[in-house]
Amino acid sequence: MSLEILWNGLGWPLIRLLLFISLGLLVGNIVEGLRWTRAMGRLANPLIRAGRLKDISGASFALAFFSGVAANSMLSEAYEKGEINDRELVISNLFNSLPTYFLHMPTVFFIAAPFIGHVAFTYVGLTLLAAFVRTGAIVLWGRYSLPADGGCGDVAERLKGQESKSFREVLDKALKRLKRRLPKVVYLTIPIYTAFFFLRYYGVFTAFQNYLGEHLSFLSWLDPQVFGIIAFSLAAEFTAGLAAAGSLLGSGAIEPRGIVLALIVGNLLSTPVRALRHQLPYYAGIFRGKMALKLIVYNQGLRAASLVLVGSIYFVLTM
Repeated sequence: MSLEILWNGLGWPLIRLLLFISLGLLVGNIVEGLRWTRAMGRLANPLIRAGRLKDISGASFALAFFSGVAANSMLSEAYEKGEINDRELVISNLFNSLPTYFLHMPTVFFIAAPFIGHVAFTYVGLTLLAAFVRTGAIVLWGRYSLPADGGCGDVAERLKGQESKSFREVLDKALKRLKRRLPKVVYLTIPIYTAFFFLRYYGVFTAFQNYLGEHLSFLSWLDPQVFGIIAFSLAAEFTAGLAAAGSLLGSGAIEPRGIVLALIVGNLLSTPVRALRHQLPYYAGIFRGKMALKLIVYNQGLRAASLVLVGSIYFVLTM
């Protein structure tokens, strides 16, 4: 292998990727810190009324655009006081999935974009569509299962008390978060990107594809390189799957459609791990035992169902 091949196929693409990742993380953190998603809080009033949820649910929904912990703590306190029952708590908690998604969407996009370029618009767009599907289903659930006397107040009034930060404060916080997160991303990206370069160069993926065709014909329709993306998504985290996807996409070894489907499948299969690693400690600290588990099951189940629906539609439309 010549130095020219190493530089053009691995060196320069990796350097360029790390530069864009750094910029993407910084911009994503700034967007989150400026709280531009606040305008989405205006959706709360009509949706809360349509879902027959109470005033406290509307306040939690609006607050979730800024802090998921604060929003769930508000619901937990209302539940302990008897202001909402079990069903209202479950529906209200699920309802917060949309603002929670918007809260983190800038960072997700600006991490994905350096790895997979314009494909990030498709992937993030599909996950956003899934979030809207979940919201629609939750509103219908509330509409047909809750009494019509919820009495939602004006959620917009509750937003006026939210404190805004100056751009300097936002920038300082974004730089601190970048310093904490960037090393971990770099440590994942470099070895994975390098490994996929050599696996592709020495024909490992081609050999695997031939093996599937000869021994596992029922899986031959799958691109073997997709398994690598899914495996890294499961074994490590979202960034690892993106690093694998970026390496394959950059070399032209796999089409954008395959990247999107692989990321969605990896997202789906990592649901149990995500629930145990991230949601369980977080929910257990806010809600009591059985209710915490119940909310996690409902959250992850609905999330998985919406991704399956959206992913299936994408799969059929792009055949």
